[in-house]
Amino acid sequence: MKIGVPKEIKNHEYRVGLTPASVREFVAHGHSVMVQAGAGSAIGLDDAQYKAAGATLVDTAPEVFAAADMIVKVKEPQPQECAMLRPGQLLYTYLHLAPDPEQTAALVKSGAVCVAYETITGANGGLPLLAPMSEVAGRMSIQAGAAHLEKSKGGMGVLLGGVPGVAPGHVVILGAGVVGTHALQCAVGAGARVTVLDKNVDRLRQLDLVFGNRITTLYSNAHSVEESVLAADLVVGGVLIPGAAAPKLVTRDMISRMRKGAVVVDVAIDQGGCFETSHATTHAEPTYVVDGVVHYCVANMPGAVARTSTFALNNATIGPGLALADLGWQAAMRGNPHLKAGLNVAHGKVTFEAVAKGLGYDYTPADALLN
Repeated sequence: MKIGVPKEIKNHEYRVGLTPASVREFVAHGHSVMVQAGAGSAIGLDDAQYKAAGATLVDTAPEVFAAADMIVKVKEPQPQECAMLRPGQLLYTYLHLAPDPEQTAALVKSGAVCVAYETITGANGGLPLLAPMSEVAGRMSIQAGAAHLEKSKGGMGVLLGGVPGVAPGHVVILGAGVVGTHALQCAVGAGARVTVLDKNVDRLRQLDLVFGNRITTLYSNAHSVEESVLAADLVVGGVLIPGAAAPKLVTRDMISRMRKGAVVVDVAIDQGGCFETSHATTHAEPTYVVDGVVHYCVANMPGAVARTSTFALNNATIGPGLALADLGWQAAMRGNPHLKAGLNVAHGKVTFEAVAKGLGYDYTPADALLN
């Protein structure tokens, strides 16, 4: 199979779909790999490394899309990239379709076969291709939140860890999944006072066993969310319903009653966000203010630490990627229900139920396209 790796074009996105090591794996499996020149240069992966791994370098993205059977990316295709997809071509990347009707319509129109990293499931549960970026984003949420609590960045001027004689900042984390757990680790490490909320009491028990009286765990309901948010200096939103739009846990009214200069970091913004006042921002302009509350809603947070993120992502995506290339998407999915869960759009049909329901498409089960 011909594998194509275009350079990412989203604002301040420096990650790359395949590292040279991953290219070498595809080549060893008998596939050819085309990489757009400069695709990894911003993170120290230069063209010479890709050539040494067996890739062919091409100058432009249209050349990659025109020749490749399978496109491997990081972020969702931008409109000009969607326009270059063709019927039957395999697209393997993050998609986050539920809050993005324009992208969904473009992919349906293209006729391409679109496999989303974020909905591929794991044999032991979870979302193994989403997990590494959730780990990065969870840790970054505390870094970003702490920075924007500084007065010069619009915050109230609070140091998360406090100092002797001055209370630490209060961090509230909505969701105790991968994002929430990694945010929790960093917040505790910074010396903050931390409250974490989730509906999974077993997960709260696990965190309590690890962190003990260094954190407060609360069952998540409307009352506990409101009470916690209003008392917070920094709120991290890390809730996830796989493939579906994130629930709006924090209302506009709650935001209006928060402390002026407090910060909210919406890690769920890729799926529409969990604050009613959230809208996606970029690394170029990461924040905006609503009712005196600083909102950090960057839709590709891990792109800021693009080298770490690229290697972490490739560790997770290489296995399913090789299966798709070696067997073809239909055979690979027939034998692997976890990979099949990644199929979101194919041949003009929406094959992920939450996306179809949320955006008003007829739902076509993946099995209907696998024979």
